[in-house]
Amino acid sequence: MSFVEDLWPLLCPPGFLEKSRLFKESLLQSMANRSCGSAELEACRDESAALVLKLIAVASILVTGVVGVAIPLVCKNRSFLRTDGSLFVAAKAFAAGVILATGFVHMLPDGSAALNDSCLPEYPWTKFPFSGFFAMMASLATLLVDFVGTQYYERKQGKTRPAEDQVRVGSDDPEIEAGAGPEQPAKEWNGKVFGEEEGGGMHIVGMHAHAAHHRHSHAHGQAGCDGHVARESEQEHGHDSHGHGHSHGFGDDDEDGGVRHVVVSQILELGIVSHSVIIGLSLGVSQSPCTIRPLVAALSFHQFFEGFALGGCISQAQFKTLSTTLMACFFAITTPLGIGVGTAISSFYNPYSARALVTEGILDSMSAGILVYMALVDLIAADFLSKRMSCNFRLQVVSYCCLFVGAGLMSLLAIWA
Repeated sequence: MSFVEDLWPLLCPPGFLEKSRLFKESLLQSMANRSCGSAELEACRDESAALVLKLIAVASILVTGVVGVAIPLVCKNRSFLRTDGSLFVAAKAFAAGVILATGFVHMLPDGSAALNDSCLPEYPWTKFPFSGFFAMMASLATLLVDFVGTQYYERKQGKTRPAEDQVRVGSDDPEIEAGAGPEQPAKEWNGKVFGEEEGGGMHIVGMHAHAAHHRHSHAHGQAGCDGHVARESEQEHGHDSHGHGHSHGFGDDDEDGGVRHVVVSQILELGIVSHSVIIGLSLGVSQSPCTIRPLVAALSFHQFFEGFALGGCISQAQFKTLSTTLMACFFAITTPLGIGVGTAISSFYNPYSARALVTEGILDSMSAGILVYMALVDLIAADFLSKRMSCNFRLQVVSYCCLFVGAGLMSLLAIWA
């Protein structure tokens, strides 16, 4: 017994027990269901008017979501908005700006405000930037899912293809695989290009996008751009520059046989759905028309362009019709469903309790991390570092303008919602 008593001060530094007790009490207070400042927030309370606005919000968000996700899917074979066309790239850049602003300007500040609310105990919520931490961890978790998903689909694709078709991802030229050509990429000691896995996939996005510049040893620099532009022009007129069943261009669909688009579309839907549920519940439980009214316009705008970006990714992934329909419908009904659930539980759910603040803050922060990762890595970087963008100065200017305008308009909505 004396040995334990002598060892205890070494294992437990001074104040450890007191800090543990305070931490336990603060967590219990955080999980309490008492109201926090609801008198001020409910000054505009009107349940009947709020219900009417919720019904309008459900209809508006459902329609805009369906239209947004349907445009790229329905028009993918039309010349003016096909997924490999310049107009689609510019519109997708605008949508990416909207998603980026949603994460940075709307979700992350909301999560930070909830976790730093004066209603919550000072310790530990004001002693550590939890909102940024949860956003960072969500981004890293999304990266892990992105990486694992890409490897899984590459291996699955490799097992289903004939052995003679097992060429490097994005390459249609057997000479590249045989090492032919005067200008081959620098090899590592094991014979692989840096960043390339056993299955041939480029998993690092910067390397993945940059690799598009060096896929063909016979097309570098301005000559490569000239060939790419010429191929695009011929495709617009319905001709194939090689006269056989595949092309040697640098289009997005050629880069990895659709593997990246499959993973991106699924992760993007996961990120969008996660925060759609949160904002739907938040709107549904509110009984204040003053709070709901500006949210209707903001969420409709945001839902349309998120749907457009998701629809574009689904279209590029070339899913079967059933899978495409299910993914589109799931996206469209998520926010209205969240509003309906929030309305149903609003009679007994207290959105101003400490428990609700902690839950909302954590989920908002994690949603922000997922959306920021998807916008920057899988939407913006994938398009802006592509061969198509580097070879078309006019498309660069238009896409950057669309990106900043989309981010700016979505940020501006933070004034009202």
